[in-house]
Amino acid sequence: MNQSKIYLPTTVKQSFAKRLWIYQNERFPLFKHLLLIATFTFSAIGYARICRGAEGFVPMIDYASGVFMTFTLFLLLRISDEFKDKEEDAKFRSYLPVPRGLISLTELRNVAMITLGLQVLIIGFLQPALWKLFIIVLVYLSLMRVEFFVPNWLKKQPVLYIVSHMMIIPLIDYFASGIDWLNNGSAAPKGLIFFFIVSFLNGIVLEIGRKIKAPQSEEPGVQSYTSLYGTKTATVYWIIVLGLTAITSVIAARYAGFSLIMQALFPFVMILASIPAFQFLKRPNDKSAKWIENASGIWTLSMYLLLGGLPTLVSLLGR
Repeated sequence: MNQSKIYLPTTVKQSFAKRLWIYQNERFPLFKHLLLIATFTFSAIGYARICRGAEGFVPMIDYASGVFMTFTLFLLLRISDEFKDKEEDAKFRSYLPVPRGLISLTELRNVAMITLGLQVLIIGFLQPALWKLFIIVLVYLSLMRVEFFVPNWLKKQPVLYIVSHMMIIPLIDYFASGIDWLNNGSAAPKGLIFFFIVSFLNGIVLEIGRKIKAPQSEEPGVQSYTSLYGTKTATVYWIIVLGLTAITSVIAARYAGFSLIMQALFPFVMILASIPAFQFLKRPNDKSAKWIENASGIWTLSMYLLLGGLPTLVSLLGR
């Protein structure tokens, strides 16, 4: 185990609320994820409206309910992973919240059920047009939970594994964008396909970025991309996916009619985001590995801001 990781001690006297707060801090940081998901939702809605040629933005109640739905869908994904990975975590990562006894799977199941109940209420009262997309996302999430019924085989196919698991992101993106076009009785704008590809690739950037480890921080039984492919190859793969995301972002920007200056920002940000990877190749230590993980998050946030967030904000402020 990486000895640099510090976890708060668990005692039986701690309340459930306290333990749940510690859990989210370690496994699903509230503020970090809320910022990214709020931007993700705003961008999906904004880009859909740009492609439709619609002015303004959706009502704030629709946006707020959309943020809640997307945030809680990712929360359900996190909880689902706790069940899916329980045996490996207990065997190889006993320091994690569930195996070390901070919180039980039963308690997390209860959180998931309450969350699902709130989602159904939101869909029923505020977003009834989205219920079919909601069901689609839940079905796919359930398939991920059982590793598409072929867990042993799938884990031996690392490329197929990451592709199958990252597909949940464009599905949630599809749901979020529907807050605009579905609620307006319109068909999904064709340009959204490029936005969905960007979201899919962003998911891969995040996934590889958080699993690039320095040689001294590799953990027995815990698969990372550096342990799977080697330090150099895994880092090069991350840079390649970063480049593919930049290219697709330019295509999405062109389709939406963005200026050449706006289009040029994507490769520029890509160059900046790739700097930590080259630093890691020179000095593969914990600090440089962490910078790749941070760069993955900053890159993803930047892509959503540039594709839908900022253009929508500029349009709203200029009205």
